[in-house]
Amino acid sequence: MGRYVIRRLLQMIPVFFGTTLLIFLMVNVMGDPVAGLCGDRQCDPATAAQLRKEFGLDKPVWQQYLTYMGNVFTGDFGTAFNGQEVTELMADAFPVTIRLTLVAIFFEIVIGITLGVVTGLRRGRPVDTGVLVLTLVVIAVPTFVTGLLVQLLLGIKWGWIDPSVSSSAPLDELIVPGLVLASVSLAYVTRLTRTSIAENLRADYVRTAKAKGLPRGRVIRRHLLRNSLIPVVTFIGTDIGALMGGAIVTERIFNIHGVGYQLYQGILRQNTQTVVGFVTVLVIVFLLANLLVDLLYAVLDPRIRYA
Repeated sequence: MGRYVIRRLLQMIPVFFGTTLLIFLMVNVMGDPVAGLCGDRQCDPATAAQLRKEFGLDKPVWQQYLTYMGNVFTGDFGTAFNGQEVTELMADAFPVTIRLTLVAIFFEIVIGITLGVVTGLRRGRPVDTGVLVLTLVVIAVPTFVTGLLVQLLLGIKWGWIDPSVSSSAPLDELIVPGLVLASVSLAYVTRLTRTSIAENLRADYVRTAKAKGLPRGRVIRRHLLRNSLIPVVTFIGTDIGALMGGAIVTERIFNIHGVGYQLYQGILRQNTQTVVGFVTVLVIVFLLANLLVDLLYAVLDPRIRYA
């Protein structure tokens, strides 16, 4: 196991550098950041030259990238164009998005897996058909439509929730936005769990467990569910990074000042340091989540061993 972890960590190095380089290049071709700093008016040449020198934009892109990565390894993610350190923005934004993501993952695990098990055990029955139709509708409707409808009905028309989340973003105010963020992934988890349960229900080891006279609940928990969760764990693990990076729409709708909000502001203002800094941390989160998923395979299936 130790060798496998070391090998995976070494494999992450080229992936990390390749991903950050790609993001750095993409952000640098979005436009001229100096033009965004000057607003609607065009910067005079002297001011533009001074700003480019101050932020290191007068150097070649490859040199900017090397300088940036060298600073990253010392914990310096640069300074935003408003003069605020990017690490300060991260300290404010990431705790909010992490709480929102944890709420979304909770709904995925509890509701998604529960519905998937129920429909998988009752395949072809009315409850199965109803859940399949419901999940198909959730997948078909864009997240921004779901979020706006929930905000309109629950927040404005019925007054059950606040239409926007407060600046402190406490956990109780993130329940509804978390459900909106998790809605599409929850539907996929439900369908994936249902398919896996229905397939493994016909497996030899399940029939053998039943033939031994084991209680139905034990067969489901100890044999059927444990093996059926492997593809579900894979999806949820890779979805962690996607939820954190894809929370832009949900955070904009509910006025949540998290990672999505900062990314949106950085892209809108062509703030290279902010966008690349936040994406760099998201890449690390995504890589670590994938490593954790691979290690969980051995826990769920004892037949899997890593050399």
